[in-house]
Amino acid sequence: MNILAIIASPRGMQGNTGRLLEEVIAGVDATGGVTEIISLKSLTVKPCVACDVCHKTGVCNIDDDYELIKEKLLACDGFILASPNYIWSVSAQMKALFDRCNGLIHCMALEGKYAVMVETSGGGEDQEVLTYMGRFVNTLGANVVGGVGSPVAGVRTFPDEENLYATARTLGRELCQSISEKRIFAEQEGFRAEFRGRMAGLVDMMKEYWPFEREFWARKVGK
Repeated sequence: MNILAIIASPRGMQGNTGRLLEEVIAGVDATGGVTEIISLKSLTVKPCVACDVCHKTGVCNIDDDYELIKEKLLACDGFILASPNYIWSVSAQMKALFDRCNGLIHCMALEGKYAVMVETSGGGEDQEVLTYMGRFVNTLGANVVGGVGSPVAGVRTFPDEENLYATARTLGRELCQSISEKRIFAEQEGFRAEFRGRMAGLVDMMKEYWPFEREFWARKVGK
């Protein structure tokens, strides 16, 4: 199975977030998955300019690397989102990607896929950022398998590393097993059902202006 890991640390894989992500990927490897790592440090994802072109055509009009990332998300079996905690949120690099995914969100285009989250912080408040990333995953239509986060104890070091790394490797294995077993996470279904109704209603309201998304939902409902 193909797993896409998106790391949004300005230090790429060389920072604390990259170190914890390595352990999640080790769990994926141990279960037979193949991970492709995309570092937003090495790519260009500009802020959304609210031009609405993606809603009309299905393709973003901005000339950067977003469409490449989008196609990889659509093609993968599961994905990993990894970000440092910057002021109780994701990094600017990750937030720019989230905002650019608004077309995928309107269509809940990643239904049937599975994801996990990785986060590191200077001093805590880890769950807040993991919860935020998890909500983003659900708005895409995907299933949240779980997340792992931790404050750091130095450069690429953490408190209680043995247990933390074991948790991270287990998370990678759980991601692959969830994909293989097509697991259902019933506790997420309520949110996704409510959000699906919101997005279908929004696109219907804007159907005159958003033809791509109107046709996408017509095909989805028609299945």
